[in-house]
Amino acid sequence: MPAYILAIIEAHDEAAFEAYRRQALPMVAAYGGRSLLNGTQYERLEGTWAPKRVVVIEFPSMAKARAFYGSAEYAGPMALRRLAASTELLLFDGRGEA
Repeated sequence: MPAYILAIIEAHDEAAFEAYRRQALPMVAAYGGRSLLNGTQYERLEGTWAPKRVVVIEFPSMAKARAFYGSAEYAGPMALRRLAASTELLLFDGRGEA
């Protein structure tokens, strides 16, 4: 069953954040993940929420998503991301239960 990491990101240092992305994206792929959305442009249909950037990454399973996030390889890029941006991260089970 797929799983999704949803990230709400506000970069404070765009150059450092781009360095993070260059390091992290191959690691996402190594764990079977793929980026579905890296959006900074959107149309608000309702509400007042105004995120700077929304990222959605799909993994083949919750286990793969957790393995990526907790991996030793990701520790360095994660530290860089935390210096370059404020981030909210959520992990969703993709079973689609209502």
